[in-house]
Amino acid sequence: MNEQTNPEVPPDELPPESEPGELSTRAEIDLGEVKRVLEAALLSTSEPLTVQQLRRLFAGEVDADNIRKVLDELKGEWSERSVELTSVASGWRFRVKPDYQRFLDRISSERPPRYSRAVLETLAIIAYRQPATRGDIEEIRGVAVSPPTLKALEERGWVEIVGYRETPGRPALFATTKRFLDDLNLRSLEELPPLDELQSTVLETITAVAPSEDGAQSLNHSES
Repeated sequence: MNEQTNPEVPPDELPPESEPGELSTRAEIDLGEVKRVLEAALLSTSEPLTVQQLRRLFAGEVDADNIRKVLDELKGEWSERSVELTSVASGWRFRVKPDYQRFLDRISSERPPRYSRAVLETLAIIAYRQPATRGDIEEIRGVAVSPPTLKALEERGWVEIVGYRETPGRPALFATTKRFLDDLNLRSLEELPPLDELQSTVLETITAVAPSEDGAQSLNHSES
């Protein structure tokens, strides 16, 4: 008598039993749980996380499309709260909405940096004309650019040297960084606000600005 329960499939070819709690197939994944895990991960870090980084939370069991789908759902669920989920150049992150950040600044032990108008105008020129040399900036502003002006932007992590122009003296070429886009809550340079709004957007980010260091004309006039 044949005691084999399934004669068509030899016993040594039967699929192994799954361990308790193991995600055996992608179809079995609970996207509701995925949402809770993503929410916890993003709330626990101050740095943006990419979709590929978030996939590692699930050992590759959740594909990128499902990750993005859940992130979009989370973004909608948080849209009416004081904290929002946003997509920036370096990935996804939660941040306090600007309307509420000013209240938190009152109890923060860190004082926001104060930048002169010369620094802000230099940043605007680099953002819209990048890559730009110090000479390019001076030509537009009509005044000399002091080394501390560029140093302040480099220390903030908003600009960096990306190369050197092949002209006499090989002047350094400056461009904005991913951190600049992240801090302005942007995904790419294509999302930069109009020129006349950029400085106010930056001011919202750093919350304070010092009086102008020089009598230079504004960027708007320089570009006309």
